[in-house]
Amino acid sequence: MTAIAALTMYDLPELQAATNAWWTAIAGHLRRAGLDDVPQELTRGRPVDVNWRDPALLLTQTCGYPLTHGHADDLSAIAVPDYRAEGCGGGLYRSAFVVRADDPARGLEDLRGRRVAANGPDSQSGCNALRAAVAEIAVGNRFFSDVTWSGAHRLSLAAVREGKADIAAIDGVTFALVGDAAPREVAGLRVLAWSAATPALPYAVRRNLDGDTRARVTDALLAASADPESEAARDTLRIAGLQPVADADYAVMVAMREAAEARGYPLLA
Repeated sequence: MTAIAALTMYDLPELQAATNAWWTAIAGHLRRAGLDDVPQELTRGRPVDVNWRDPALLLTQTCGYPLTHGHADDLSAIAVPDYRAEGCGGGLYRSAFVVRADDPARGLEDLRGRRVAANGPDSQSGCNALRAAVAEIAVGNRFFSDVTWSGAHRLSLAAVREGKADIAAIDGVTFALVGDAAPREVAGLRVLAWSAATPALPYAVRRNLDGDTRARVTDALLAASADPESEAARDTLRIAGLQPVADADYAVMVAMREAAEARGYPLLA
């Protein structure tokens, strides 16, 4: 069985050259760590769920919400990036609550009865973070008039920009990277507020991976993040470095969901 690696979470088409270079650096350190079956190229073009359940998975990056919910039995976190982006840093990230620049809203309360776009119900940044914030002011009642599940943060941005939605919660790293790669997609938008901070999207391995291989992959990944030869790629991807992380660090996302449900707000809308 040939091993695969998938780094799809921030793999914008405009940044794939940088992602490829970053993987080349990681793969080199994996081989130096004594791992033989290291893929030359990243796996692309498959749904993330398929990659995350693939028994051949060697390394991936995942969202903390799937890690603690739908894929809790499949994946285990080993390292978290320190991203250079507004609202992020120190291994943490936030969601930008984005509205049109000319929207008169001054806070989330002003969006009551308006329309929201979200990438998916299993997204920490696009759904869970916003749900947690809204639950504090919704008082168990429906807050938004309508929710559109866009399927991707960039499509959520487009929905707000084009007037099809009034607000979207966008991963702060994605918001920064889209601003770098396609500034027209964030033109005419502004950040209304930021979500609470949670651990950023972790690099993960199969939960059933043996302890020795897990340690080798972790060490290789951390070494790659400190390698000067990967600096240009990491700069483009806004990765300042990586640090070890544990699955338990992501329990905060479960707590956010449970708190929203306890307030009578189990759904985003």
